[in-house]
Amino acid sequence: MTSRIQIESIGVDRTLHHFVNSEILPGTDISPLTFWSGLSALVEEFGPKVGHALEQRNRLQAAIDGFLLENGNPDAETQTRFLRDIGYIEDVPSAFGVTSPDVDPEIAQVAGPQLVVPVNNARYALNAANARWGSLYDAFYGTDAISQVDPFAPGTGYNAMRGRAVVRRVRLFLDETVPLLIGSHMDVTQYYVHHGELHAKLECGRTTGLRHPTQFAGFQGAPRDPRAVLLSNRGLHIELRFDRESVVGGADLAGISDVLMESALSTIMDCEDSVAAVDVADKILVYRNWLGLMRGTLTAAIPRAGTVTTRQLAKDRRYTAPDGSAVTVPGRSLLLVRTVGHHMFTDAVVDADGRDIPEGILDAAILAVTALHDLRGNSPVRNSRTGSVYIVRPKMHGSREVALSDAIFARIEDMLSLERNTIKMGIMDEERRTSVNLAACIHAARERAFFINTGFLDRTGDEIHTCMKAGPVVRKGDMKNTAWIRAYEQRNVAIGLACGLRIGPDGHGQIGKGMWAMPDRMADMLDQKGAQPRAGASTAWVPSPTAATLHALHYHVVDVGQVQQDLSHRAPAPLDELLTMPLAPDGHWSEEEIAAELDTNLQSILGYVARWVDMGVGCSKVPDLNNVGLMEDRATLRISSQHVANWLMHGIVSETQVEMALARMARVVDEQNRDEPGYVALSTHQDGPAFMAAHDLVFGGALQANGYTESILHKRRREAKVRHNLEDVSYPELELAEG
Repeated sequence: MTSRIQIESIGVDRTLHHFVNSEILPGTDISPLTFWSGLSALVEEFGPKVGHALEQRNRLQAAIDGFLLENGNPDAETQTRFLRDIGYIEDVPSAFGVTSPDVDPEIAQVAGPQLVVPVNNARYALNAANARWGSLYDAFYGTDAISQVDPFAPGTGYNAMRGRAVVRRVRLFLDETVPLLIGSHMDVTQYYVHHGELHAKLECGRTTGLRHPTQFAGFQGAPRDPRAVLLSNRGLHIELRFDRESVVGGADLAGISDVLMESALSTIMDCEDSVAAVDVADKILVYRNWLGLMRGTLTAAIPRAGTVTTRQLAKDRRYTAPDGSAVTVPGRSLLLVRTVGHHMFTDAVVDADGRDIPEGILDAAILAVTALHDLRGNSPVRNSRTGSVYIVRPKMHGSREVALSDAIFARIEDMLSLERNTIKMGIMDEERRTSVNLAACIHAARERAFFINTGFLDRTGDEIHTCMKAGPVVRKGDMKNTAWIRAYEQRNVAIGLACGLRIGPDGHGQIGKGMWAMPDRMADMLDQKGAQPRAGASTAWVPSPTAATLHALHYHVVDVGQVQQDLSHRAPAPLDELLTMPLAPDGHWSEEEIAAELDTNLQSILGYVARWVDMGVGCSKVPDLNNVGLMEDRATLRISSQHVANWLMHGIVSETQVEMALARMARVVDEQNRDEPGYVALSTHQDGPAFMAAHDLVFGGALQANGYTESILHKRRREAKVRHNLEDVSYPELELAEG
């Protein structure tokens, strides 16, 4: 039985109470009495309001279910009128602009990649935080961004021919983004600084400079023989490093040993979809790592080549500016943090009636008080240089839930004696009711909103669940070609720009787009992901630091600020298009197509829950049926489980078909994971927590509120901890693409 300390109207788990009092609060000027009394008041005021918001979700969905059962796939006018009548569609606010103060330039002024990483894994968290800078040479050499076919195959040792191909590719990039006045960077034999300008001596004997001299931002070392040269383009930095003693630099005409890119400008430290945190011990690990990041003390031991190195937060980078003064460039990503959604509850704290409290309230309070270490200057490295705390709120439904989060943040600011709107809010546009009412949602947090993001994966899961009763949905692979997806992506940008979420000298926030899910397919990412900044997004998610370095190339080529200006007068796509349900025209597929779709979904579900439930891994690279590694988290699980539940409901597949396919795919997943330490075979443990989680998600998917997966996953993970005595077991980490 959990041991608790009663503080006013809440009961707090003793281990959490001790952790907060002994580790988080010292140095914040916040006393234990202030914090716990404040949390008690938060729970008393907002606990019932969260409950009412969830009840409203259920009432609306029940009304929609009844409407769809009666009307099937109604015409746009009938559907819109009904949704307005029940309060699902809200009034659009009069024109307004976001006014969030003191937003850091990584969010408000410069466009660039964004990472999302599970904060409970210290190694990944540090790797992501330090991904502000990445080697472009390594990114090309180590991925399929450069052909891996002979004679360019990487091999076991250094392939000089591949290395030359990398150098040529990088020089072409330099010619495109920081061109010389004459000639090519390929022909430079020496770079040096003279009278505050960068000079380049060419192989032909001539000397030139940059076509745009202001792109020279600084250097390290002696002016005539610099160790590094710092260049700038569209607010992003590029560093040329010189070392003629190195293998690469010794073979290079100019002695360039590496080209470093300013890559992940920001990183979301995730407490939600990529994390498996089901109890107090798990939550303390999440909070302790965030504390280490805010205090600058987080470290991780990295075994490598028979030795162990210690990873820690990178320091800022220092240069001599062209005018001879000192210039400092941030060495780390700006760290944001994502809480769980309103629908999550935790027994780490209980209310006056002994009920679990909303976990999002606890997250927001603890993450915010922890960030005081950064605001108070308690860390040797600084996160926000403007004195802000960035909290991303997921899975909010409509403007009233955004307003609820805004009010919670305001009370936390009062509790911590912070100025109003110190805590900034990121709004995930990943639920249908939020997409429909996006302008109203932004308006509800207009004084602290810094971010909106299209979350295609969760948004698709909610779309399937919302129209569950209308008919069978299209195959999962066809979902990206549906009308609602196109409207969703376009409306998000158009509405965000109209509300003032654009980058620039007076910017207040960013518009983001979703994840590239295939970390091993960087050539495809380079080919396709440039569409996101061209669509007006000032950031987009990537699965690894290497991907961030390569995706940064897109922001050098695309002037996102100009794109946003060009798009600023474009009207949002019609609401009717957004409300077009992704239903199959006739619902008739061949037996082979149905079997393939079922296998694809169930293999994905089983591959993910095997790691989440049995190993506590919330996000990892999971092979699909074709053994292509895909980044999977709870959002992808939500889609797959809702899709199968939908087809079950409408008789596209039978329960027997699903049972047989589950057993067959369990054997496939077992084979894919046969060498994975700590893996528990699914096919021989069909009564085990992981297999039963998959079974519950599919056969109970239609009954899960909004199609969320968390209640099933948490229940089965807790069972697995008991069954496998996991409190005393530490499984080796599974691969998350690190770069």
